[in-house]
Formats: sequence, structure tokens, C-alpha cells
Amino acid sequence: MSWKEIYEQWTNDDALDDHLKTQLDELKEKQEELEDAFYAPLEFGTAGMRGILGPGINRMNIYTVRQATEGLARFMIKQGFDVARRGVAIAYDSRHLSQEFAMEAAKTLAYNNIPSYVFESLRPTPELSFAVRYLKTFTGIMITASHNPPEYNGYKVYGEDGGQMPPVDADMVTTLIREVDNPLTVPVMAEKAAKEQGLITMIGEDIDQAYLSELQAVTIDQDVIDQMDDQLKLIFTPLHGTGKMLGEKALRQAGFKEFIVEPEQAVADPDFSTVKSPNPEESSAFEYSMRLGQKENADLLIATDPDADRLGAAVRMPNGDYKVLSGNQIGALLIRYILEARKKTNALPENAVILKSIVSSELATTIAQSYDVPMVNVLTGFKFIAEKIKEFEAEHSHSFIFGFEESYGFLVQPFVRDKDAIQALVLLAEVAAAYKKQGKTLYDALQEIFAEYGYYAEKTISLTMSGQEGSAKITSLMKSFREQTPTEFAGTKVVQTEDFKQLIRKNASGATEKLSTPPSDVLKYTLEDDSWLAIRPSGTEPKIKFYIGVKADSDERAQQKIELLQAAINEITGN
Repeated sequence: MSWKEIYEQWTNDDALDDHLKTQLDELKEKQEELEDAFYAPLEFGTAGMRGILGPGINRMNIYTVRQATEGLARFMIKQGFDVARRGVAIAYDSRHLSQEFAMEAAKTLAYNNIPSYVFESLRPTPELSFAVRYLKTFTGIMITASHNPPEYNGYKVYGEDGGQMPPVDADMVTTLIREVDNPLTVPVMAEKAAKEQGLITMIGEDIDQAYLSELQAVTIDQDVIDQMDDQLKLIFTPLHGTGKMLGEKALRQAGFKEFIVEPEQAVADPDFSTVKSPNPEESSAFEYSMRLGQKENADLLIATDPDADRLGAAVRMPNGDYKVLSGNQIGALLIRYILEARKKTNALPENAVILKSIVSSELATTIAQSYDVPMVNVLTGFKFIAEKIKEFEAEHSHSFIFGFEESYGFLVQPFVRDKDAIQALVLLAEVAAAYKKQGKTLYDALQEIFAEYGYYAEKTISLTMSGQEGSAKITSLMKSFREQTPTEFAGTKVVQTEDFKQLIRKNASGATEKLSTPPSDVLKYTLEDDSWLAIRPSGTEPKIKFYIGVKADSDERAQQKIELLQAAINEITGN
């Protein structure tokens, strides 16, 4: 069917949701927007689906949620009765329609005789991951669009290990979703009937307490916290999302007393009205906490994104201002602290291992190697870290002690199998307390790391290319890089090219070897001065991302290298 035929199908459906009907009526003269809403189904991949709220098959609405859930239900039924009866854990964040989408998913599952366990109010993504493992459900659903703007929402699916659904299963679910021709016709059971029949069970505090109990293992040196509990001053902002309740409880449980939750941003708000973007990667997200931090003379500012899986931080500088750290810098601070603290107490396992994504800083690798701990690189996406943890446990080969991605995702203890900002909140506060005990700030700690290991710097360039035209341009760019392999960037020679789609690593002499990761549309170039660049289309947004990593003997020289490589990328892309 053409997009116009699908559009007519929606407009002629008498049972269409009234709100969506009104929105369709407002769009009837806007042909370009209508085409974008109906030209293709919302993409479903290993990270689930994410899109703008509104009517259409390329939008997030109750019908596309039902369609995705119907595909998931069919997948579970194919696995057998015992699998289906294990059910699905469902959580949701503070976004527009999140609660409604969670219940629509539960009602769709109920119609298929699959039980669901739905949180009674908003909860973080890591708690959903934990709930899947704790309740031993077969899958989990998280309604969230992470740190996207307020007009977005999304739908993430988790496997029985608590990690995001692996590619093979996600591909099968995608196929089954596409077999549902018309999302408007997916049947659901009435909520009241589903609850009466035990097909929808509401959950909440019992899971919170179980999660908090496991969280105690995140603390490494309780003596440090006990000695500094009323001296470390911390500002915590959940950025209008899900992090407030668990974050406060976690800090109190760990023993911290002098923390303040930024009051205006503590309110769950689907419009994220105090920030341009609810993204702890951006300095603007810290405007309110910086103001409060100055007033309270705070040592550390910490922000979690709306579904509390990502964590950002700002540290106090010598002049009293605050500097927002990168995800790589936070990762380096946490890794150095974990390794040093465990080494001092002889608690570092002989088979310890750290995991990171292929586009994260090599500073983390250098630190790990200085403690004789291997670093294992995986594809971008925390599900690949979760898969490795599962593999290590099955083989009894390594003891996982930390995992991270440059995009502000951290995991300390594997009772969760996704990035967990609540865990990172507790540990980063402990790290700050440990350095304050020495009369130092986290800024000082980072300078010590650079002085010892070298000045590493990274930058991510994210180019938005929306709609059909944007999608085609992203495809064309990736094709061009593959067909005309660069030999240099900014005058620095490429000594190694890695194509994670074709699974080939090639050095400057032409020698090749096979990569061991699953295939992924990523290209990475290593330069002769140990700088590197990677190119990756986003799996959840209409973006193509360029990652840059450099090392130098000073911060100034590192920034110069970043600027040169960024200029080279801008020239190639025409930006």
C-alpha cells in the first residue's frame, strides 16, 4: 500500500483514538509531514523503537505500541507455553503517554494469555532490567525515549538475562511485527478483566527494596563514606525523570547525608520545562544545579537522564566554577578508583575484566592495563556488554568489575544488565568522598590521571539527517567511505581500518584479519599518532555519528588534534 492509502485507512477508521483523530485532521494540509508519518513503519531494531509521538505507522502511538507488542507476544508463544507463561515485566518513564503505552502493551499481552508485571508508577530503566531477572520473566518492556526531546517516546525490549534483546531475537520479533499488517486491528483485553484474571499484576515497592538490597554491593570502601558522610556536598538532579526516588534512597542507604536534590528538576515533567534537552551530556542540563551548587558550595553535581540509565557530572574547578565531565572522563575516574581500591584491599580478582564500547576512550584501556586487567571492546550498545557478562559467567572465564560506554552509560555490579545511573551515582559520590578526604576534588583526580597516563581527549559529532532524504544521505555516506577508503585524515596517515559490517581489519600494508564481533554498520580508522575516528549511523535516531579520539602530551595539544580531525570530517560531509 502507498502512504496515501495507509493514511486513508487511518482517517476512515471510526474507532480511531480521538486525540489521534484530531491530530490527523490538523495535518491534512501538511503533505510533507503526512508522508513522513505514513511512508514506512517505525523501525524496530535491537534497541526497540523510538519516534515522534503522533498518528501514523512511523510514529509512536497506542497502535504502533500494540503492533510491536503483538509481535513480541507471537515470538514468546513460538518459544512454547512455559516461556509465554513466565510473562513480561513492564516499566515506564515520565514522558507523554508513557503510562498509557505501558498499559496498552500489557493489555495486548493479556489478549494473548501472557501475564505482565507492570510497575505502579514510573521507574528507571535499570530497575526494569533488574525486575526481569528478579521475577524471572522471559522478557521486559521499557517505555522510554531516553534523553530525546519531549515530543519523542520509545519502546525497548529486554531478554531474560535483563539485557536488551540480542540481534537474533530482535530480528525475529521484527519479522513477526511486520506480519501484523494493520496496527489498527490489533486486539487488546480490557484492563479490568486482565487484572481480574491475573494477567496484569501491579508491582512496585517490593522490587525497589530488592534492587536497593543488591545496590549495597556497589560501595567499595564504607569507611571512606562514614568518615566523609557529612562533609561531601553533592547536588543531584534527576532532570524531571525517574531517578529521584531511587537515587535519594540509594544515597541515603550508602550513608551520604549532605546531598540536595535540585527542587525544580525533581518534579516529573514530560515537557522537561527547565532544560533545552534532558541530556546530562550537555552543559545546559546543569544550569540549575550549577546555580544551586554555587550557593551551597557543592563539591560535585550529578544528573541522571529521564529514564536514569545515563549519568553526567560536573566537578568543582580551582576557581570555583563547575566543569561538565565527558562520559569517557567519568569512566576513567571510576575505573581508576575501582582498581586502586580493590588492589589495596586485595579484592581485585585475578581474572578481573572491564568492558567498553569500540568508540569509547582508550584512556580506560591504558588505566586497566596498568593494573594488569584486560579491556574487552564490544560494539556500541549496552546489550553487547550484557552479552559478554553472560558469556563470562557461563564459561567461568572472567570476573566482570566494570563496563561503560562513552555516551554516559556505566555498570558497576551485574545484578542489572543495562547501564545504571543509580549505581554510578552511588559510586561516583564515593570516589568524590575519597578524594575530598585527601583534600582533593574530582577535577584534581582527573588531572592526576592525565599526568600519569597522557592527555586523552574525545569528541562526538552527531549529524541529524531526517526523513527519507536524510536516510538516503546516511546510506550514501557510509557507501562512499567503504568504496573510497581514506588513507589519511588531517594529514595524518591511516594505519588500520576496521569495517565492522564486513568484519575485516586491514592494516596499511594491506594485510587483513577477521573481526570477532557481530556485524554492525561501523567503520573505524586508527592513525599513526594513535588518534582514531569511527563512523556509525544511529540505530534509534535519524543521525550519523563521527567519533574522534586523540592522545597528546598536553591538554592544549590534544584539543588541537581534535579540531584538526573535526575540520577534516566537516570537509568530507560538507558541514
